[in-house]
Amino acid sequence: EVQLVESGGGLVQPGGSLRLSCAASGFTFSSYAMFWVRQPPGKGLEWVSTIGLSSRSPNYADSVKGRFTISIDKNKNILYLQMYSLKPEDTAAYYCHADQNVEGRTTDYWGQGTQVTVYS
Repeated sequence: EVQLVESGGGLVQPGGSLRLSCAASGFTFSSYAMFWVRQPPGKGLEWVSTIGLSSRSPNYADSVKGRFTISIDKNKNILYLQMYSLKPEDTAAYYCHADQNVEGRTTDYWGQGTQVTVYS
């Protein structure tokens, strides 16, 4: 059974930090590009960060660049998102997403999400 299980969300004041985790199982983790995507209250999905398939080089949305760091523990099949200097506009449900495209066919998985609330 494929599972992506996020954890680490919570309530934090502006300027605070959180580390989100996404534990992956049931698929070949190393064969998938991994993403963090968020959904602010009342809004659509917003891409946050990607760690690529081959080079595992990270990319970030401008809104989080310099404050968030994506990483992978290859041995434990865990995706992380370290978040610093949190702002109220970072409030959202955060989802991890695994994506693979082989010969034009996409296979992807989503976690259930973890809520991050940044409040004054």
